Amino acid sequence: MDISFIDELKFDDRGLIPVIVQDYKDNDVLMLAYMNKDTLRQTIETGKATYWSRSRQKVWVKGETSGHFQIVKELYYDCDGDTILIKVEQVGGIACHTGNRSCFFRGGNL
Repeated sequence: MDISFIDELKFDDRGLIPVIVQDYKDNDVLMLAYMNKDTLRQTIETGKATYWSRSRQKVWVKGETSGHFQIVKELYYDCDGDTILIKVEQVGGIACHTGNRSCFFRGGNL
C-alpha cells in the first residue's frame, strides 16, 4: 500500500489521530483508539492494528497480551483527513478489555 497519504492526514497537537475500528464482516463498531504516524506505518507494514496508548504512553499492538489481535483488512480516512477507519478481523471475537466483543456495549435505544 502506498503510504504517501499519511502526510495528508491531520494529526492533533499530540501527534494523534482517532481510529474507528469496525468488524470487516458485519461492520459492527468494535472500538475507538488512536494512532500516531509511527503506529499507522507499523499497522500498514505488519497488517496488525497498532495504536498509541494514551493511558500508558506507549505503542500498543492490539492483542499482544490477550491474543485478540486485529488483522487489518481495509483502511480508509475521512474527507477532512482527521479520522481513520479500519476494518479488521477480530481474532478471538473480543475487542474490549472488559471481555466484550465491542467497547460499545453500554446504552441502548432512545
